[in-house]
Amino acid sequence: MAASPDTVVLVHGLWLHGTAMGTLRRRLARAGYRALAYSYPSMRLTLAENAERLARYCTVLGVPRLDLVCHSLGGVVALRALEQVPALPVGRIVLAGVPFRGSYAARRFARLPGGRAALGRSVREWLAEERAAPGVAREVGVIAGSRARGLGRLVAPGMPRPCDGVVSVAETVVPGMRDHIVLDVSHSGMLFSGAVARQVRAFLRDGAFARDEGGRMKAAG
Repeated sequence: MAASPDTVVLVHGLWLHGTAMGTLRRRLARAGYRALAYSYPSMRLTLAENAERLARYCTVLGVPRLDLVCHSLGGVVALRALEQVPALPVGRIVLAGVPFRGSYAARRFARLPGGRAALGRSVREWLAEERAAPGVAREVGVIAGSRARGLGRLVAPGMPRPCDGVVSVAETVVPGMRDHIVLDVSHSGMLFSGAVARQVRAFLRDGAFARDEGGRMKAAG
């Protein structure tokens, strides 16, 4: 009897829907994963409420283990879900463009007329908190981008470099992470990048990103 495919839940970022993860979801599905794109109201609910919803979704799936692949705010929601419900059957987590240490761009955007409202309740709750090591005993892999294209450059021209146009590389560092890699992609471009998809697969498979012996990123994997 064939083994069941590994389950991967993809969690989108601010202002988006699960369909935004469609390209990456299809690439993971072609690699043999049971890839599911999760949707949540990124603006209307608080961070704690969205984390609780994600935790419930993961539990209802009824699988002994699943992995998480998260973009931007989705990573903040996922880490909070694991802090609130440590017993979730989550194995490895890939965070792509997740500003764990805070967001220079979001803070600058919040100063604009209507900016705080546009960021939504989850982001406002998160920005008001102290940054601390996540209480998550999982293998975490972090992908950052260095192609500076995106809304952040317009609202926050002084954003520290290197950055992906919305999130700086320094903001993606998570204490205790298993691996960290910087790719030549923009923040939104991560969702469509073949290189990002290859590195996601590598981390889900090996618990590390794909590099050659000199530490450079492999072209394929």
